Amino acid sequence: MRNLELLRTLEFRDIQAPGKPQCFCLRTEQKTVLIGSEHGLVEVDPVRREVEHEISLVAEGFLPEDGSGCIVGIQDLLDQESVCVATASGDVILCSLSTQQLECVGSVASGISVMSWSPDQELVLLATGKQTMIMMTKDFEPIMEQQIHQDDFGESKFITVGWGKKETQFHGSEGRQAAFQMQMHESALPWDDHRPQVTWRGDGQFFAVSVVCPETGARKVRVWNREFALQSTSEPVAGLGPALAWKPSGSLIASTQDKPNQQDVVFFEKNGLLHGHFTLPFLKDEVKVNDLLWNADSSVLAVWLEDLQREKSSTVKTYVQLWTVGNYHWYLKQSLLFSTCGKNKIVSLMWDPVTPYRLHVLCQGWHYLSYDWHWTTDRSSGDNSSDLANVAVIDGSNVLVTVFQQTVVPPPMCTYRLLLPHPVNQVTFFAHPKKSNDLAVLDASNQISVYKCGDSPCADPTVKLGAVGGNGFKVSLRTPQLEKRYKIQFENSEDQEVNPLKLSLLTWIEEDIFLAISHSQSSAQSVIHHLTVAASEMEEEQGQLSVSSSVMVNGVIISLCCSSKTKSVALQLADGQILKYLWESPSLAVTPWKNPGGFPVQFPYPCTQIELAMIRGEECVLGLTDRCRFFINDTEVASNITSFAVYDEFLLLTTHSHTCQCFCLRDVSFKTLQAGLSSHMSNGEILRKVERGSRIVTVVPQDTKLILQMPRGNLEVVHHRALVLAQIRKWLDKLMFKEAFECMRKLRINLNLMYDHNPKVFLENVETFIRQIESVNYINLFFTELKEEDVTKTMYPPPVTSSVPLSRDPDEKKLDLICDAMRAAMESINPHKYCLSILTSHIKKTTPELEIVLQKVHELQGRKPSSVPDAVGAEEALKYLLLLVDVNELYDHSLGTYDFDLVLMVAEKSQKDPKEYLPFLNTLKKMETNYQRFTIDKYLKRYEKAIGHLSKCGPEYFPECLNLIKDKNLYNEALKLYPPNSQQYKDISIAYGEHLMQEHMYEPAGLVFARCSAHEKALSAFLTCGSWKQALCVAAQLNLTKDQLAGLARTLAEKLIEKRKHIDAAVVLEQYAQDYEEAVLLLLEGAAWEEALRLVYKYNRLDIIETNIKPSILEAQKNYMVFLDSQTTTFSRHKKRLLVVRKLKEQAQQVNLEDEVLHGQESDLFSETSSIVSGSEMSGRYSHSNSRISARSSKNRRKAERKKHSLKEGSPLEDLALLEALNEVVQNTEKLKDEVYHILKVLFLFEFDEQARELQKAFEDTLQLMERSLPEIWILTDPQNLATPVLGPNSTANSIMASYQQQKTSAPVFDAELFIPPKINRKTQWKLSLLE
Repeated sequence: MRNLELLRTLEFRDIQAPGKPQCFCLRTEQKTVLIGSEHGLVEVDPVRREVEHEISLVAEGFLPEDGSGCIVGIQDLLDQESVCVATASGDVILCSLSTQQLECVGSVASGISVMSWSPDQELVLLATGKQTMIMMTKDFEPIMEQQIHQDDFGESKFITVGWGKKETQFHGSEGRQAAFQMQMHESALPWDDHRPQVTWRGDGQFFAVSVVCPETGARKVRVWNREFALQSTSEPVAGLGPALAWKPSGSLIASTQDKPNQQDVVFFEKNGLLHGHFTLPFLKDEVKVNDLLWNADSSVLAVWLEDLQREKSSTVKTYVQLWTVGNYHWYLKQSLLFSTCGKNKIVSLMWDPVTPYRLHVLCQGWHYLSYDWHWTTDRSSGDNSSDLANVAVIDGSNVLVTVFQQTVVPPPMCTYRLLLPHPVNQVTFFAHPKKSNDLAVLDASNQISVYKCGDSPCADPTVKLGAVGGNGFKVSLRTPQLEKRYKIQFENSEDQEVNPLKLSLLTWIEEDIFLAISHSQSSAQSVIHHLTVAASEMEEEQGQLSVSSSVMVNGVIISLCCSSKTKSVALQLADGQILKYLWESPSLAVTPWKNPGGFPVQFPYPCTQIELAMIRGEECVLGLTDRCRFFINDTEVASNITSFAVYDEFLLLTTHSHTCQCFCLRDVSFKTLQAGLSSHMSNGEILRKVERGSRIVTVVPQDTKLILQMPRGNLEVVHHRALVLAQIRKWLDKLMFKEAFECMRKLRINLNLMYDHNPKVFLENVETFIRQIESVNYINLFFTELKEEDVTKTMYPPPVTSSVPLSRDPDEKKLDLICDAMRAAMESINPHKYCLSILTSHIKKTTPELEIVLQKVHELQGRKPSSVPDAVGAEEALKYLLLLVDVNELYDHSLGTYDFDLVLMVAEKSQKDPKEYLPFLNTLKKMETNYQRFTIDKYLKRYEKAIGHLSKCGPEYFPECLNLIKDKNLYNEALKLYPPNSQQYKDISIAYGEHLMQEHMYEPAGLVFARCSAHEKALSAFLTCGSWKQALCVAAQLNLTKDQLAGLARTLAEKLIEKRKHIDAAVVLEQYAQDYEEAVLLLLEGAAWEEALRLVYKYNRLDIIETNIKPSILEAQKNYMVFLDSQTTTFSRHKKRLLVVRKLKEQAQQVNLEDEVLHGQESDLFSETSSIVSGSEMSGRYSHSNSRISARSSKNRRKAERKKHSLKEGSPLEDLALLEALNEVVQNTEKLKDEVYHILKVLFLFEFDEQARELQKAFEDTLQLMERSLPEIWILTDPQNLATPVLGPNSTANSIMASYQQQKTSAPVFDAELFIPPKINRKTQWKLSLLE
């Protein structure tokens, strides 16, 4: 759906040269044109408009002086740096333009009619006057000569396998008599010059020759290969014309055919058979086709036609038409009208072999023209609310308009067509944002037809409906009406005759103002014309457009785009420079376009498509070259873009990697664009895959449709995720819930976005949401898709995070909030209509409220269906429920309501067998109410409710209740059901206590027994757990005898001694067993010296002091001395070893680093393996792999943890083991302070001063030794600093890796507490000052 738009025109008028031009060729390297005349050759530079060289062939005798000579061919030979010229008299001449030397390399006596070189310039073909063809090499050595007329078909002759005769074949509408008709050979066309025509295939492997057969007088096309072997001959075609052109891509050979009522361009295959055609827009015998020319990439076919002169007085016109094909339809895209009077008659035309869309034209009056075209999509782009997404396609004198807002029809079909009197060259839509559907059409006669969309009731005869019309269709489309046609008035009418495409880049900027560009014919300048509607007094049928003002621009303008918001036009010059033109400015000045930095913008390469867009509030110019390079201002963003479009705040691009990307320009930066376009990873909503070769046609405003065209021409509509989500967000912000919902449902967008986009707004407008959606099914669909997940954080993150975060209460469940809010709204609007949705809202809550749902269904059962309109029956509601909830679950919940009618109703809808559930229900009905409910609850495994109902059934059911309580451990719940003074309460408590005893929870069991007065059991429990005070309390309530109490006390004392609670045991024995002697011995065993003395003096047994207390104290003093000595020895040994280990480690690390520095110069030669080896060499001695430990079973893991630090000399983590051992010694010594203080007091009391001083001195020395050693042992507090990586100019990859390895193995994270030094509390009072 593209048109050919004129980029630039290059003119060179009145070339100063003798004679009349006959033919020309291009010198692509020199960018010059070589023109041949009856006098010789002229080389001109069309850009500088100068004659470079002039070579006379008359002077050398190759052409006659009388001017009757003719040059039949010119070819620039790149390899030989010369030009080959063939004359009609038979000479083949090599001309060196630099030295102006001429060399005749061959001569044909019979003359030459055609000279044709192969595309690779390796072969040359000459057609002679005696109907032969000569093939020569590029060095003009003859290869072969063949007769131009051949009787044989060729090597590709068809083989008949004898499947029936022609008389028995089907002949279509012509009928059976067609089989018996004789083939009539028509002679060549009357205006045929009978000259042979030669054309080569693009790869140079084949060439075709069109000649007039001497026997039949009709033209035939023969195909020859490179070896000069005939391949095929065309089938007889009546009225075949002389024009011949082989498509460079190789598929078809184009020629012309005169038919009874029309003239066609026909296509032959290589085998000579016809394959398709299209009809030229002329009547029979109105024109003749002089030539057909394919452009370099086979996309455009140029047809050069000329009027057949019937009357001498009539003016003869020449036409150049450019045809393209899309979706198997041929479009006439451009029509150039030249007059044939005098110097404006076309002599020759040619496509540029390098630039595919450049056409060169040579006219008789030494007038050279060059046209550059490019593809463009003419689409409307206005205000979103009014624009209908029109796309206009030129097809001859028709403009095919497709309105994508309402219909998507593939070309060549369209919504409507505009019928114009002349072929169309340009289409432009009005730039006004509110009137973007109006369009203006410029045709080949330089008339502008203005079509406007209005409410006119009468139909316009020039507007015909296309694919949307037809019988039975009511078209809801406002077609435009032809307002008026305007003739453009030129200051110099001769310009129009000389250059039919005087104006280019037509732009409709105001109601009565057009902008157009023309290029200077004498210099590299352009003119911007303001075309204004001329005021006319009479209402004429045809208006006038006059040039109201013109602005001269230095440089060739090749494209423009305008912005109606800023009233500015961006003009691009041929060198890529961008200029700004403000059309409402009174000065009409053209200034350089500047980027945000204030520098002039210039594209590095000229762009064929440019657009204006607002990026972060700045108006920027976007450009795309024909080589797929994409620029924003002067920054190249990507080099693989095939098409782009700006829509609203979005930039859409298609790429060579078959993706379509969409960026929001409001917040995007150039770096983001570059990163997004260079990455092929799918990132959220920006990127989507498209079909290979897709191009953007247009974007439908206020919709989500993106129209893409495939290479063949068919269309595809995609809904790009970015456009879809942006449109949905806009609808949700405007509270247009219905539009958003229907779009999300159609395009499979998760419906949670309705709420998650803005939870607060949604909950405030729930009633609006329900009234807009209205459909019960749609509301139910919304409910069923709901989930707790916030889709704005997972599936559809917004392109820019909101500055105000939407706070959401974490305690409130999203599902419950929505269900409750919507249910309340539906119940207030129409509870009967939305009955099913209300039921759904109960079911979709985080904890489904099935009981409420069943109750509501039960209520529906009792209501008459006809009483309320829109009401839903119980049957329908239940059927619906079974879609949402498992039938067995629903049956169980219905049973839990104890309503048997409801149970039966659900059971009937389920797949259950009545033989299963009816006996069960009948049995239940016969039971007493509470026992019935107990049975149901037990069946449903609702045991708490079950024992509640069973407790109300009477004492005879208590044993059953107790068994259930024991089975299900429901003791706490059961105790609440009975009064504390009842027998049932006591029985449950005893059972509970026994259960706790089994669980080894003796103290809680004793408390439960004591509470229910089961004192024997309580005593047993307290005895077991060693709770002596509680046991003695219970014993007092049991009224035990003195002996029994003493026995109990001795038992308790034994248990307390096991737990090393000597003081408690002594209290029990003294107070309850009256055995103070045993109590004193226990106190001495527990080192409670002062308490023992208290009892001795209480019972006046001073003899015990001598017999027991003093020996015990002296024994303890000796033990303390031995212990302190061993601790001091151990501490000193470990400390000494730790210092040795640390020194060894430092030496090993230093040696390794020195080795690394020495080998640093050769380090680049080592492979990665060497770095791994050297790293392991360094740490091998001290490193430690945890793999052995981690591989252990969980059973032995604790044991492994204990053994992970071995004190064995040379073990990997010996330093950590030593630190751990030293820490333990210090902590054990610190704990002795309180014990030492107490023994010192009694030693002093009993006058053991020497022993006391000895102990005090030993303990003090030990503490001082440890305190002094702490800074020496714990030198580092941070484990990470133990092996800091060595970095710097001398370090290598190996050394750095080795130091990290050392750090990793030396200080594991789980040993960090070992590096914290133990604390010695100096404030603790332990010394006895009396001993000093």
